[in-house]
Amino acid sequence: MKFSRFYRSAAIASVAALALAACGSDDAAEGDNANNAGGDEAAAEVSGTLVGGGASSQEAAMTAWTSDITETYPDLTVNYDPVGSGSGREGFIAGQYSFAGSDSAMDSDEQEQACGSGSPFHVPSYISPVAVAFNLEGVDTLNMNPETIAKVFAGEITTWDDEEIAEQNEDVDLPSTDITVVHRSDDSGTTENFTDYLNGAAGDAWTWEASDAWPEDLTGESAQQTSGVVSLTTDTDGAITYADASQIGGLSTVAVGVGEDYVEYSAEAAASAVESAEEDPDSEGARVLDRSTEEEGVYPIVMISYHIFCDEYEDEGLVEQVKAFGNYVISEEGQAAAEESAGSAPISDTIRDEATERIEAISVAG
Repeated sequence: MKFSRFYRSAAIASVAALALAACGSDDAAEGDNANNAGGDEAAAEVSGTLVGGGASSQEAAMTAWTSDITETYPDLTVNYDPVGSGSGREGFIAGQYSFAGSDSAMDSDEQEQACGSGSPFHVPSYISPVAVAFNLEGVDTLNMNPETIAKVFAGEITTWDDEEIAEQNEDVDLPSTDITVVHRSDDSGTTENFTDYLNGAAGDAWTWEASDAWPEDLTGESAQQTSGVVSLTTDTDGAITYADASQIGGLSTVAVGVGEDYVEYSAEAAASAVESAEEDPDSEGARVLDRSTEEEGVYPIVMISYHIFCDEYEDEGLVEQVKAFGNYVISEEGQAAAEESAGSAPISDTIRDEATERIEAISVAG
């Protein structure tokens, strides 16, 4: 089994419904308060503005989280700037953000620069399939194995009626339309996840290493952030891209070859991939995914998007803000809000327990 290293508009009505459901009984309210750092007294003590930035893939979920958390912490405001994973990590290192959202873990150099005398750690907060999405009139879905996907994005397959695509889609009338590859122009954790998948699953059809920057020697159109590539693909007949599945809108999608079958993206299929992920020994809290799995029903192009925190902060108020927000996001309520607004897969109890222990250990520097 081959493993590769895994570095890396909201529905307000739905959020409100979740919040009301959470308040439906005294027992439920007590449980929710316990999950969110404990009770009315603790909630009253958490106030101010917590600022984060990073992965645009989390934008829909983040809108739900930052809105819904005020039900428990009315005096806490969380602002999040969806500037992309790379910029988010840079802002976190520079002290611009108190936490980063990132679709890939910090590398060793980034970890050494972050958090002053403390250390960063990763909390898996948002699990989502990365869709291979395309715009081709009259075609709603296509089957492609990893090698074919790699050849399309490498520019070796250039038209939609290419024999290699056609033989995997015998019942589809494929046009001779040129394929336009659309990729991210900014450093992106989504790009790193997608290229990590191609590197791990496509064999010799993909010769580039996993990276948050698209290979410079490959041609194609580019745009910034998830919304940018989705918009450009939507406006371009014959275009194909990769993006967080929650944000692809009306684009068609590829069912990915896994073993002898083809698997369409879904939250359940993404969660199946994460269940077997192991912890990365070099990046605390991050996970390692098996991109070349042949397990039935597993969708391997999945990303685990993280919230990156420091294990210590400069004052008690900031510590309490970070703990309140961090614990809310990984709570069952927080994960349900993300699933409702963005279609993400909830984290497992094991991941939640490990993350809670790390969050609760955050302390004041010095």
